[in-house]
Amino acid sequence: MKHILSALVLNKPGVLAHVAGMFAARAFNIDSLAVGRTDDPTLSRMTIVVIGDDKVVEQVRKQLVKIVPVVKVQDFIGQDVVARDLMLVSVTCPPEKRPEIMALIEMFNGKVVDIAQKIVMVEIAGPESKIEAFIDACRPYGIKSMVRTGTVAMARQTRTKTEE
Repeated sequence: MKHILSALVLNKPGVLAHVAGMFAARAFNIDSLAVGRTDDPTLSRMTIVVIGDDKVVEQVRKQLVKIVPVVKVQDFIGQDVVARDLMLVSVTCPPEKRPEIMALIEMFNGKVVDIAQKIVMVEIAGPESKIEAFIDACRPYGIKSMVRTGTVAMARQTRTKTEE
């Protein structure tokens, strides 16, 4: 089962290596990892996607909490979350195929970020399934290069009756 873990960590050198080392020492694969500063410059948030059964992931979560620079760890399993990935992809785009490819980009709410004579670079953001579907749709045209971020996620806030 896929788990999205969120770890609030101290924004210091070596923290990423320490966390990644903990996963490696336990032979546990990281499917996706994204790290960035928070609104507090002393803290960063790591979003770690792992695939495993609940028991194993709970052990990993407990081990993460024990690492000194880790402030808080949350497993989003069973929660309503907003999760997004980002991808930049360069697609072969000869002039005669340009309208077709532009329609595809628009259909996926993509954004053209660079264009050359025979290549178009596209930015796509959304759930992993949307990213994968766009890749599949672009394959027939030819993907020249691609780079993806890891997943970032936040739990949705629950509404109270007074907010509705």
